[in-house]
Amino acid sequence: MAGQKNDAAAGEEKEERVVKHTVKDSVFTSLFKEKRYLIQLYRALHPEDTETTEDDLKDVTVSNVLVDDIYNDLGFTVGTTIMLLIEVQSTWTVNIIFRALMYLVQTYREYFRKTKQNLYKSKKLKMPKPEIYVIYVGDRNTRPEEISLSEEFFEGKDICIDVRVKMIYDGKSGDIINQYVVFTKVCNEQVAKHGRTREAVQEAIRICKERNVLKEYLSSREKEVVDMLMELYDEQEVLRSYVESEKYEAENATKIATARRLLKMGKLSIAEIAEGSGLTVEEVERLSDIQLV
Repeated sequence: MAGQKNDAAAGEEKEERVVKHTVKDSVFTSLFKEKRYLIQLYRALHPEDTETTEDDLKDVTVSNVLVDDIYNDLGFTVGTTIMLLIEVQSTWTVNIIFRALMYLVQTYREYFRKTKQNLYKSKKLKMPKPEIYVIYVGDRNTRPEEISLSEEFFEGKDICIDVRVKMIYDGKSGDIINQYVVFTKVCNEQVAKHGRTREAVQEAIRICKERNVLKEYLSSREKEVVDMLMELYDEQEVLRSYVESEKYEAENATKIATARRLLKMGKLSIAEIAEGSGLTVEEVERLSDIQLV
């Protein structure tokens, strides 16, 4: 029995590690899972609303265990009247409009299911008004206030369905959006200085706390933030290496094919294969090791 329990515990621990790896939080999602910060986000977007409280906010973020399935950064409803979907982007792409549309449809599907509304009955559906935002933290000269499906993909023509995404770049000085944007910029500055290292993350956190940027959150969750960013940097490094490898393969496809063919023949030396294929001796040696494996 003890062995079975240990095996079960090990299995659960393994499963937990997998889930943490595939559905890990970013600093953004971690920050706004806490309602004291979520209400600040809502008030930054709707300063005219002084009545809404933390209790009126409900998380409706689309999440999935599978990383290649649809999931978004943040979604929440305000009572029964407003639904906000918010994404963070560091690379500019208007394709976010399509992703926002998919998030919106999936979120409404979940909303109708939870509120027990039937799409196929004659009774008119009740739903909160949608608002879609993107917080852009990259560098960009032009900063449109809004991007739309019609404008970006159909030359502004009147189409049967349109999606309008409100763009946010800096927020207002001192508000929670501005603090998050400043935090990302400080992180980028420190990575440029120290590389994707723990030192860079810790220095970014120190600077932000000193500037009163997300100070409370960073003070209470410092270890978690360091771990999240280090995992993010590790993934970025893996992706960079993969892209470089793919680029190398594409640029040297003919040379590599020739070298592999000569290696399979087994009649020439590494140096002769390098000379015949146009690759370096070191590159041919790596190919030889791969083939042996």
